[in-house]
Amino acid sequence: MTAVGWAAPLAALTLSFSGMAGLALAMDRHHEQVTGRAEVPRTRRRVLRWAGSLLLALSLAASIGAWGATVGLTAWCGLLTAGGLLVGVLLTYAPHLAVRVSAATVLVAGVCLVGSAGGL
Repeated sequence: MTAVGWAAPLAALTLSFSGMAGLALAMDRHHEQVTGRAEVPRTRRRVLRWAGSLLLALSLAASIGAWGATVGLTAWCGLLTAGGLLVGVLLTYAPHLAVRVSAATVLVAGVCLVGSAGGL
């Protein structure tokens, strides 16, 4: 695979990780791990859920764009599993790092998607 060939799958993985992190942080338990507050404010919970869902949808689009509909959907399921496992491990051992890594992976995904669209 060329460098462009790896851009969309990498974007799908990073978007999957960030989406899972957003959904996890919308839960009281994980939000408390990171912020120390026992309950997630209602508006923040709603924003985290919408952002996580949007990032997962973008991950699906990147997977389908990289591999086509049938293989892309199957690969996306695997990427969801990988993203969820990575979020789970980070929230267990380094909860504050999980937020930073999630924000960084959104930037990496953006660069990958721009790179794959621009033909770098």
